[in-house]
Amino acid sequence: MSFYEETTIHKRMDATAGAAGSVKTIDRTSHLELDHHDKTFLDTNELVINMGPQHPATHGVLRVILKLDGEKVLGTECVIGYLHRGVEKIAEHRTYTMFNPYVDRMDYVAAVSNGLGYCEAVEKLLNVQAPPRANYIRVILTELNRLASHMLWLGTHALDIGAITPLFYTFRDREEILKIFEKYCGARLTTHAFRIGGCSYETYDGFEREVVNFVNFVTPKIDEYEELLTTNRIWVERTKGVGPITARECVALGVTGPVLRASGVKWDLRKAQPYAAYSDFDFDIPVGENGDTYDRYLVRMQEMRQSLRIIEQAVGKIPAGPIMAKVPKVIKPAVGEIYHSIEAPKGELGYFIVSDGSTQPYRIRVRPPSFVNLQALDMMVRGQLVADVIAVIGTLDIVLGEVDR
Repeated sequence: MSFYEETTIHKRMDATAGAAGSVKTIDRTSHLELDHHDKTFLDTNELVINMGPQHPATHGVLRVILKLDGEKVLGTECVIGYLHRGVEKIAEHRTYTMFNPYVDRMDYVAAVSNGLGYCEAVEKLLNVQAPPRANYIRVILTELNRLASHMLWLGTHALDIGAITPLFYTFRDREEILKIFEKYCGARLTTHAFRIGGCSYETYDGFEREVVNFVNFVTPKIDEYEELLTTNRIWVERTKGVGPITARECVALGVTGPVLRASGVKWDLRKAQPYAAYSDFDFDIPVGENGDTYDRYLVRMQEMRQSLRIIEQAVGKIPAGPIMAKVPKVIKPAVGEIYHSIEAPKGELGYFIVSDGSTQPYRIRVRPPSFVNLQALDMMVRGQLVADVIAVIGTLDIVLGEVDR
């Protein structure tokens, strides 16, 4: 039985109750009952239509089956698997080092974050610590990547809703980040920026100066994005109250990242379980109140400002020293298994690795935020209009390369 065909009964700790041991049961049908006739709102016949899998606003080859009463959504079902990636199976036939570039191709908008999570997972398996200098470089590049990811999200999300100008603004500014990536490691998108044990590239001459110049350049640009959208009445009407999801529902569904924080849950792995050098920096975790599309927009805008804050601190105190730990040329971890996760731009990105003592992983499983967050779509759009489905898909910020990894 597929994930989307199950009737889910979740038992979990009720975080809002505050009492330890307090358990609540959530009954929820997570699939679309095509044979069941719902009570219609407009006295019309129910209509079942496909949105996708080839559709400009699904952000990839996603097929969404919509059950409609007029323009009101009665239910949805997401059909995935059109990309046939098989990345996790490929890992079983590659060495740990050879598999490293493959993770860039999952969430190709945030390749740097993918690589950081994988490298740290293998380092945890090897019981190896990257040098302090490497960790600072990792933080700077990862936060630049978070900015690039959020900029692309904002431009495409606004375009989905009908605003074309933000796309030109965000792509203009994202280009400056990609230039830094290209000068650092020779690639703009699928960067392969990190290696197991640290970084294989030292920073180029003028790296720190260019990063500081970028921070100074882009800080007022984020204010420009908000001038275009935050109080724009069309934007507010299309996003406020659209696709709401509560903190309780987010926790029950495993939703993470900006979607979770917009519902009022102050959870960020950079603070909760610090990795790399994040414990050295002072930054805040933006949260929302209503858990709607508008709050998710505001949270991501604030996250961009916090990323700039982290970058500014990191550039100012990059330590001297090596950029690679002592890692054997032939990586053969001891028999065992680990799970390691990081705060990727879209949410918790985790790697589960099983080692049988050979040069190749016995198993690798990825916990991608896009895949897990996508299951919340049905709950978020029921009772909304067809046009709101587009807004909600955009606000989830999914990449199908990660969903169909």
